[in-house]
Amino acid sequence: KLYNIKEIITPVFEHTVLFQRSVGETTDVVQKEMYTFNDKANRSITLKPEGTAGVIRAYLENNMYAESQPTKLFYVTQAFRYEQPQSGRLRQHHQFGVEFVGSSSPLAEVELITLLNDFIKDLGLKDAKLHINSIGCSECRKVYNEALLEYLKKNEEKLCQTCKERMFKNPLRVIDCK
Repeated sequence: KLYNIKEIITPVFEHTVLFQRSVGETTDVVQKEMYTFNDKANRSITLKPEGTAGVIRAYLENNMYAESQPTKLFYVTQAFRYEQPQSGRLRQHHQFGVEFVGSSSPLAEVELITLLNDFIKDLGLKDAKLHINSIGCSECRKVYNEALLEYLKKNEEKLCQTCKERMFKNPLRVIDCK
């Protein structure tokens, strides 16, 4: 309420293509960790592996962009991961998330960071540290990806098969490798 953020509830099942497009074909989530099935109409559906994609779909389908921006939404949702869930996660777990959509202002990011910092303090976590990172602008990312790809090519024999495939599609995804 303090940050004027509204709750959104999205379906447990979504069309598989939603996660392939939003999370990315080369991610571990899409390649290894989704529960995906064909329904009775032979459509590919997936148990939600994370919350953001469904929120953005709902934002677009419900014309929330026509409302006053930014649209501020939060969710506590069930999520499902199939293969090798991250440490501390179960195959079925709950995810909390906050999405600010419809603003290019850095102040929206500042508000989210402040919200997170306040949330950590309110929980009473004394030794928690907030780390902020950025993958940079599109030009910076392009230069970084080129340098990373050059490095990866020099060290290709040390990479697993998945990373060898990813390095050409999306070099940043190699960093995700466990």
